[in-house]
Amino acid sequence: MAWQGKILRVDLTNLSAVEEPLNMAWAEDYIGQRGLGSKYLMEEIDPKVDPESPDNKLIFATGPMTGTGASTGGRWSVITKGALTGAIACSNSGGLWGGELKIAGWDMIIFEGRAPRPVYLYIQDDKVEILDAEGFIWGRTVWETEDMVRQRHHNPDIKLASIGVAGEQGVKYACVVNDRDRAAGRSGVGTVMGSKNLKTVAVRGTKGVAVNDPKAFLTAISTASAKLNATDDAKRRGEIGTMAMMDVNQAWGSLPTRNCRDIQFEGVDNINVAAMKRIRKSDGKSNLKTNKACFACSIACGRVSEIDPNHFSVRDKGGKYTGAEGGLEYEGAFALGPFCGVDDIEAATYAQALCNEHSLDPISFGVTLGAAMEMFEIGAITLEDTGGMALNFGSAEALCWAAEVTGVAEGFGRELGLGSKLLCEKYGHPDLSMTVKGQEFAGYDPRAMQGMGLLYATSNRGACHLRGAAWTEDYTDVSPVGRAPVVKTAQDGMAMYDSTGLCMFARGGFGNDKLIEQLDAGLPGEWNMDRLNLTGERIWNLERMFNLAAGMTRADDTLPKRMLEEPAKTGAAAGKVNELAVMLPEYYEQRGWTTDGVPKPETLSRLGLG
Repeated sequence: MAWQGKILRVDLTNLSAVEEPLNMAWAEDYIGQRGLGSKYLMEEIDPKVDPESPDNKLIFATGPMTGTGASTGGRWSVITKGALTGAIACSNSGGLWGGELKIAGWDMIIFEGRAPRPVYLYIQDDKVEILDAEGFIWGRTVWETEDMVRQRHHNPDIKLASIGVAGEQGVKYACVVNDRDRAAGRSGVGTVMGSKNLKTVAVRGTKGVAVNDPKAFLTAISTASAKLNATDDAKRRGEIGTMAMMDVNQAWGSLPTRNCRDIQFEGVDNINVAAMKRIRKSDGKSNLKTNKACFACSIACGRVSEIDPNHFSVRDKGGKYTGAEGGLEYEGAFALGPFCGVDDIEAATYAQALCNEHSLDPISFGVTLGAAMEMFEIGAITLEDTGGMALNFGSAEALCWAAEVTGVAEGFGRELGLGSKLLCEKYGHPDLSMTVKGQEFAGYDPRAMQGMGLLYATSNRGACHLRGAAWTEDYTDVSPVGRAPVVKTAQDGMAMYDSTGLCMFARGGFGNDKLIEQLDAGLPGEWNMDRLNLTGERIWNLERMFNLAAGMTRADDTLPKRMLEEPAKTGAAAGKVNELAVMLPEYYEQRGWTTDGVPKPETLSRLGLG
């Protein structure tokens, strides 16, 4: 029936693991992955808990379409209270790991407590072991961990989701990396994993996934995949990936540059798609080698790159970083490039590789570094603070050095590991932190994209471009008019879609009809858009209730002072600021919330949350 019907509950404190049935009533109401994981989290922890305490829980969750063969059906999520934000966190990843867990027979893993010593979890179908990591893989990189665990268990097909030293050492934006370069990247979910003394979750699955109506499901996924593959959007993502957004935002004037001092970057042509494909004079090769796909994906938007072996960042590293590895995606590239004023694509690719190797969120890392660079240039951070490294905007050397020291939490890397909000507060300039709810901006400036600003401000996990934006409207004009209902509808839609196990990049290609056909054939019961829309709204409001219970208020639905008071200098929004004050009251009204941003009793009752 697409759901496997069981979860694995791991008590790390007592080093025990037990199987229990999936709560099917909750699955019917929340679908899976983001929605279902958030429901379990809300029911099982006090939202006021310290994210890094044993009382927080860490949930690895798949969706019903994960592992089924549906195109892009390889998504999975990590749900917890985020170490970076103190808000509810749900970080979505692709690659092969999620499909492997589902095929091993599990919908979800719930980790609770804290292991008395470093451990890792090994799953082979129904066989589950909690094994010692100390003296073995603790202190190792993500890449070393993958190689060593496969070697120990004599199985090259094992899939792993791991943390590096950054996660072990409490870097606030550590992520969980699977398959070497795919990541549950945001909100510090890897930090929570490290706080539990959990190094990796290694899985080998051979059981498969049953669906409700196999014949109808095969027809549904075949026709959906054919429709998706025929779209221009899918073809474009396969050819140029997410990096296309670099030039789109440069042209519109929404490319965050130098800690958002600017919103267009004069060096963009050295760090965009064209730069990735350009033949290098040094070795006659290009940065970009090919594309690749996640589990069951027919889009293949992932980038594979090779760093110039003559580049200063790698030439003395013994060839370690010059092989084919995960290349730049837009969100990492904007943060490691324009946001820091760096136009060196090889340096940015090296920094991205270090983020993958050590389990750093490249968005939060780059945006934090950009804030540090601005504070360095105004004298708030000094050479004495950094240990002698000049953190000037545009310095590729500073970017590479910062990635190295932050990845292993050494020296000033520990300061950068605090994240932008805490770093700026520590050095006396909180207004220079481009964050919402403690989470760093994605690659879209809210002055040029009014709807994105509203989304950042109201996102339950902090600033995020993947929670439902007004894309069409924001690239058409810079007015705030009409953004509130568009953002609200998009947020609900993404909450639903993130719960299915499918990738958001397939949503437009599938359309509502093919989505429903796949769910209807895969799952018991009747599925339609009214039900799905209500489910998405239920999930969004559940997350909101978690954050309110954690102590957040309307005051957290805001943007940095720079976005609200410093007009954009160039581009479509030249002379404009974000008009959040215009949009937020309408947004609350659209949501059925009070003027303080609290869901009204009738709203909760309608959604089954009251």
